[in-house]
Amino acid sequence: MDKIVYKEVESYMLSCMNNNDCAHGYQHIYRVLYNALELSKDYEVDKEVLIASALLHDIGRDAQEEESSKNHAAVGAAMAYKYLITIGWSEDKANHVKDCIAKHSHRIDNKTCSIEAKLLYDADKLDIIGYIGISRLIAYSGIVAQPLYSLDDNGQVLSGDNDGKNSFFNEYHQSIKKVNNNFYTNKAKIIAEDRIKDRIKDSIHIYNNLFDEVDKTHKNGLNMLDEIFNDSKM
Repeated sequence: MDKIVYKEVESYMLSCMNNNDCAHGYQHIYRVLYNALELSKDYEVDKEVLIASALLHDIGRDAQEEESSKNHAAVGAAMAYKYLITIGWSEDKANHVKDCIAKHSHRIDNKTCSIEAKLLYDADKLDIIGYIGISRLIAYSGIVAQPLYSLDDNGQVLSGDNDGKNSFFNEYHQSIKKVNNNFYTNKAKIIAEDRIKDRIKDSIHIYNNLFDEVDKTHKNGLNMLDEIFNDSKM
């Protein structure tokens, strides 16, 4: 891919992105692109397809935010295909990019994924772990007005671990804690292990202390209210 084509695809990506979404915005796109290029050093890949796929992989995000029933990967794949055809890409190349984007959201069978699709998936998931992952998750929670934590029927703070309630705590357990076992490539696993080796202790520390703070606040508050209510009956 020459620089002119790169700039053209990059400009289209930027025109599709909601710059207010700091979790999935253009900075995330560039990190995924750079991750993908680093991972690709160990493989024979179509760099044009890989770069275009990385640049365009989240262009369907706005559609999903506007209508939650839509899947951003499927929407973005269709948008990317249509755009690349209009700027003169062959159907084969455009379809390859479409396939990579369509498969980047969820891991599927090894046999149905091209190496470019695997690299895009791994590059995207690397941006979920470590300090970046925690920061993105907190940012995204604010963007979608997701609560920090949820309460049970008795007003106790839920840990987020398999409680099925929408919260930052729940997302932490469902995404950050699990993604490191789900890569296609060995290099991605090595990078993930390096990020997790020390930093996972920090993220666990952050989660545990955050949970401890809100849990104590709620328990103390409920106890004080009970005391007040009991005194009022006297």
